[in-house]
Amino acid sequence: MPNLIKNPLFLVLILPGFLWGCAEEQTPNAAAAEAHSRQLSPQDKSIAAIYDRSCRSCHTIAATGAPLTGDIDAWSIRLDKGMDTLVNNVVTGFGGMPPFGMCMDCEVPQFEALITFMSGAEGRPGSAND
Repeated sequence: MPNLIKNPLFLVLILPGFLWGCAEEQTPNAAAAEAHSRQLSPQDKSIAAIYDRSCRSCHTIAATGAPLTGDIDAWSIRLDKGMDTLVNNVVTGFGGMPPFGMCMDCEVPQFEALITFMSGAEGRPGSAND
């Protein structure tokens, strides 16, 4: 058996299959959350345009590590830090998110509207839209 492992053909053909089998699989809940996030869009057309060009590509794919749009549980932890902290994280960059979240021409009120939309906080008690 040890000779088999030293065989380059084994390494090229068999080993990737073992490694692939160890990869994290997406759970049905994650797939459903992604599908749901892709259906959401801000009602305000100017905010929707910014979302489509700057936010959608990461906040609708769980593998990016970004909280999914509409995932209230993931966003509530972040909202607890306060809007000022969240906007600061966007402006300075945070984790895998680049500075300004890929929206170099956005203003603070636009970032706040995007965060409110993506977090699902719109219309919830304590949100800016109450």
